[in-house]
Amino acid sequence: MNKAISTFIDKAIPLVLELETELTKRPAISPVSGGEGELDKCAFLEAWLKVQGITALERYDAPDPQAKGGRRPNLVATIPGNADTKRLWIMSHLDVVPPGEISLWETDPWTVVHQDGRLIGRGVEDNQQGLTASVIAALSLVKQGIRPAHTVKLLFVADEEMGSQYGILWLLKNQNLFCPEDMVLIPDGGDSRGETIEIAEKNLLWIRFTTTGLQAHGSRPDQGINAHLAAADLALTLYTGLSQRFAEKDPLFDPDYSTFQPTKKDANVPNINTIPGEDVFYMDMRILPKYPVTTVLEEIRRLKTMIEAKYRVSITYKVEQALESRASPPDTPLVGLLSQAVKDIYQVDTRLIGIGGGTIAAALRNASIPAVVWSRVDDTAHQPNEYAVVEHILGDAKVMAWLMLAEF
Repeated sequence: MNKAISTFIDKAIPLVLELETELTKRPAISPVSGGEGELDKCAFLEAWLKVQGITALERYDAPDPQAKGGRRPNLVATIPGNADTKRLWIMSHLDVVPPGEISLWETDPWTVVHQDGRLIGRGVEDNQQGLTASVIAALSLVKQGIRPAHTVKLLFVADEEMGSQYGILWLLKNQNLFCPEDMVLIPDGGDSRGETIEIAEKNLLWIRFTTTGLQAHGSRPDQGINAHLAAADLALTLYTGLSQRFAEKDPLFDPDYSTFQPTKKDANVPNINTIPGEDVFYMDMRILPKYPVTTVLEEIRRLKTMIEAKYRVSITYKVEQALESRASPPDTPLVGLLSQAVKDIYQVDTRLIGIGGGTIAAALRNASIPAVVWSRVDDTAHQPNEYAVVEHILGDAKVMAWLMLAEF
């Protein structure tokens, strides 16, 4: 590791505290979740970067009438390198989730507290750790007049938490930012040692099921058709039947099998002594990439028809979200370089994994742009008292700076 860069990053704790604190002060919550979007947070970051010496900045704002200013900002910061045909992208997201139940927080979620080497606050890990680390890495070069081997692009996107319609998906559809030779690192997932490099995600399928029967008095079930009973059987039938039908395993993932979980349930009747005529529940399905979503939907329709006949009910469903994700090739150049960097900085041997969760890497992979997800995190995202470890931010910044200097 370049000694001057390593020393700069070691001394960058005041910059880390300042950036994390100021970003957290500006809640970037989606309008869908009751917020105003990312505009204030992005405007602050843009101005802060200019003051620090990163001045090549471009904004790509996606229109959203529900958001403050009617737009959702996406920001690109460029650090010119010795070569521009292949670029290194480091992509983090600006938005955060709401704090949830405030009584579970020991501190104000929007005021960063520095305690025992940790920064506590909503968003400090997800995804401000990756954002801050990427900025510190870039500043370690810019402030010392060190030119990266290849042009570096820091991309700060909107709307990751709620589906990326105004973030990476909008950029891929409306802008021409990437080329196939680019390398993309997404510091938005990982483990407490920094040993896992994520190259694949399970296919995602969220479905809302509505079962319609016939309402009746609780004492006369013979005069009604219990939609709740049929829906309960449907949920169990789908859970068991889909698990058996799509039962193969893949050791890249943990768990190594497809999951089909009934989750949310809407209220039906308000009182105990009424047979419900309608019942609504939802399922969250994380499916190994080898099984296309269309194949799973075919089996769902078959099992649904069985339950309709068994209980004389009508069942409809709505796909709330469906996403298929390609894997990044294990031999993509960034995997090897990142493994070397992690070994050099953290003295850790890496391993490749797939995950059941979703990241913005999926959109890039589906656009034939290999992307990998990595960072060293304790995985407190979305939890009360979310925190980021300062040592991890600095270490991740060193890994990123190592990559910025690497030839590829």
